[in-house]
Amino acid sequence: MKQYLLSMYQPDGEPPRPEVLEPIMRDLENLRTEMKAAGAWVFSGGLHSAGSATVLRAKDAEVLMTDGPYLEGKEHLGGFTIVRAPDLDAALEWGRKMALAVRLLPVEVRPFQGEV
Repeated sequence: MKQYLLSMYQPDGEPPRPEVLEPIMRDLENLRTEMKAAGAWVFSGGLHSAGSATVLRAKDAEVLMTDGPYLEGKEHLGGFTIVRAPDLDAALEWGRKMALAVRLLPVEVRPFQGEV
């Protein structure tokens, strides 16, 4: 089985109100349960806001640290799931289900190198 990264991107700013966020989180938990039952789920997690990031860059023999996200943008990686799937079509089906669970947020599906 190959492994795929399902990335969810979310806009910067305050999280949605509880009445909006709670059904999304419930649908994501239901999807995770379905993935586990199918033997597809490997690992998943949500991330703190992009503002909590620290970027490390090597310059000569030093490593420079900068607070904040690597890129300035309106959307950043908000969470991810790694799934096992026999092929891209199966991984895209999990990505489709994730996109439906998170409503209007984009989901990106990418294979790991060496697994295509």
